[in-house]
Amino acid sequence: MTAAKSQVVNRADAFSVYSPYDGGLIGSLDSTDATSTPEIVDRARRGFAISRNLPRHKRASILEDAAHIVASRSDSFAKTIVREAGKTIAQARKEVLRCVNTLKLSAEEAKRNAGEIIPFDAYVGSESRQGWYTREPLGIIAAITPYNDPLNLVAHKIGPAIAGGNAVILKPSKLTPFSATDLVSALSEAGLPDDIVNVVHGDRDLVTALVSARDIRMVSFTGGFATGDAISRIAGLKKLAMELGGNAPVIVMEDCNIGEAVESCVSASFWAAGQNCIGAQRILVEKSIYHTFRDAFVIATLKLKAGDPMQENTDVGPMISELAASKTEAAVANAIVMGAKLLCGNRRDGTLFYPTVLENTPIKCQLWLEEVFAPVVMLTPFATLDDAIEMANLPESSLHAAIFTKSLNDALKAAARIDAGGVMINDSSDYRFDAMPFGGSKYGSMGREGVRFAYEEMTQPKVVCVNRG
Repeated sequence: MTAAKSQVVNRADAFSVYSPYDGGLIGSLDSTDATSTPEIVDRARRGFAISRNLPRHKRASILEDAAHIVASRSDSFAKTIVREAGKTIAQARKEVLRCVNTLKLSAEEAKRNAGEIIPFDAYVGSESRQGWYTREPLGIIAAITPYNDPLNLVAHKIGPAIAGGNAVILKPSKLTPFSATDLVSALSEAGLPDDIVNVVHGDRDLVTALVSARDIRMVSFTGGFATGDAISRIAGLKKLAMELGGNAPVIVMEDCNIGEAVESCVSASFWAAGQNCIGAQRILVEKSIYHTFRDAFVIATLKLKAGDPMQENTDVGPMISELAASKTEAAVANAIVMGAKLLCGNRRDGTLFYPTVLENTPIKCQLWLEEVFAPVVMLTPFATLDDAIEMANLPESSLHAAIFTKSLNDALKAAARIDAGGVMINDSSDYRFDAMPFGGSKYGSMGREGVRFAYEEMTQPKVVCVNRG
């Protein structure tokens, strides 16, 4: 696990990265001092001058070749994800496959999304005019990525940015930097010129300096609401794209296939130790099947194995830190004090927090209203679909939601009335295809990711109009 030497700007003190499972040292990197921001931006400016002039076929071939490099080293990339993020090896392999797909989608976008003909003669008085618009790069994009998907979420930012002819200053999470630097190394090996992607490592001071820099034309951020709110206040006049988390509701109707619903909901609740912004957090079950669903759900949850994420038979690995696990423990304890009933779990062993299921959770407690980002799920019965939709919409952020039903009318009613960025029908809330638009509603998001949609966020139209006289 080595950083891309020509692509990484290193300054100030070194920091170390440790395994969230056993605390073992993974490696060390140099922090970037915030005072280096002008130099970093200068490098990115030089990179942008190169990137915007790369032919589209060249951008595409670099991204395609990088995808092949990642695929050929999938085992190494997966093990890096396990070591630094704590995902199970099976989950890490899936993330690597998604990263390969994201890079390939970005390569295709570089070749096809170039603009459109404008029908000027559709307007009276413009019959002698014809023209088109192109999609031009924004410039320098600051990309700030989280720890929970340390490889594919990086690809979702730098892939479309490169496809659009931009330059990027990438600041990955200090908890999981090696997946990001390895990906940038693969892009460099695939022929990406120096300075187009510049990797920096740091904390709040560096982020503040970067996002407030005048030459940064866009900030693409994935992380918590408080940090996103702070970025929006200091960024100034530039484009912002943010994914700030969710609190996914899943509605289970009495006419559904209960076995399939249970299986999907268990996976959605505890994938990546619940550190999943579209993971199921609140499962709303119709009263007539509530006890049947609840008992089957608890039985399936108890079968999950928590432990060493490098073992093939592990289902739930550690949370990212002991602090995160202890905060989860405190939030569950508070919910129980407020009246929630524990059905299973609520056991912590260092960074391991065992899959936890609650019922009767008050809708005013933290676990109900805020993103838990942990292997904790709440089951709640409902009387009517209208009641379920009302409960689903209570939190202030929502990325995905889901409904299990055989009724097309109920499915479409829920899809229309649930205030979320996506509604999955007869599927878990955490389903995501990397080509689809991805983002939330209310305070959960600003803009959309998904390769085509991120590409369009990272480019701008330029109109060319010819008056033939």
